[in-house]
Amino acid sequence: MKSLLKSTCGVALAIAMSAGAAHAEWQPDRPINLIVPWAAGGSTDQVTRVVAPILAEELGVEVVVVNQPGASGSIGTAEALAAPRDGYTWTANAIANNATYAVTGLVPDTSIDDYAVYLHIANVPLVSVNPDSPYQTFDELLEAMRGTDVTVGTAGINSSGGMALAAIKEAAGGEFGARMVTYDGGNPAVLAAVSGEVVATTQLATEQSEMAKGGRLRPLVVLSDEPLVVEGMDVVPPITDFIPDFPVAADYFGVFIPVGAPDEVYETVDEIWQRRVMDSPELKAYAAERGAVFAPSYGQEAMDKAMPVVISEACARVTRGEAVIDPSEIGITCE
Repeated sequence: MKSLLKSTCGVALAIAMSAGAAHAEWQPDRPINLIVPWAAGGSTDQVTRVVAPILAEELGVEVVVVNQPGASGSIGTAEALAAPRDGYTWTANAIANNATYAVTGLVPDTSIDDYAVYLHIANVPLVSVNPDSPYQTFDELLEAMRGTDVTVGTAGINSSGGMALAAIKEAAGGEFGARMVTYDGGNPAVLAAVSGEVVATTQLATEQSEMAKGGRLRPLVVLSDEPLVVEGMDVVPPITDFIPDFPVAADYFGVFIPVGAPDEVYETVDEIWQRRVMDSPELKAYAAERGAVFAPSYGQEAMDKAMPVVISEACARVTRGEAVIDPSEIGITCE
């Protein structure tokens, strides 16, 4: 698994085996670019490098993962949307990001309806500190966050880590002195906490688990209503043990193909997703090792699964004063 993280921008993850291509109705004749709008090594990059070889094997061409980070993932996302709608440029992300970029103005005039959605895992944010910090429990860290300038590394306001920190601030109420320090992706943010450049990180468990197993991070709480259990790590308590009414919504990740390509593109990927991804041993192993939830779906089922976190994040932008347009303009109703 660690070898997957060593691939760099633009490296082809897999060359298809000719046998796999026989299943597909669509027969691409050149490589497919799969844009990850975050730095290499982060949660989106990790899981995309697991699923891309499966897709490549079936389609008979390379699926090339291209890291294009910047502006909380909006630069690479905009690049994918601007590419020709011919089925040869896809993107990958947390679905809440793609669905809310327009709300914050990072990618105007877009919504989740601009994509065919293929989900594979759900992720949970993890609050961890540098082992040399004085904070042994989440209560201690939260008290420090209320009164001092605690630095917290994230991949930006629109990242899972950024949204997790904002949710903690909102739930904690009152004074909040924690200061977010942003990086080009989850992996750099986590490494900043490991090195002591920042005190803490709120990035995803999948990005932190290896460092936590090695004792280079001290996990304090998981943003879930269930404990986080990962082999090789101590059980991490849920945030609802400390803030009982903390809002929790599963954060789904996946591959997104912009609409407008020929129908056979989506029909072929639907078939591959059903046959190869829905019961993928590779993705199951990744989820178990890294602390994610194996939860594949596609089509309307994927949209239905994702809408709670999409609505939650879009409406939270309004509550926090981060919205530049009302979510209703992209079909999201806030109560």
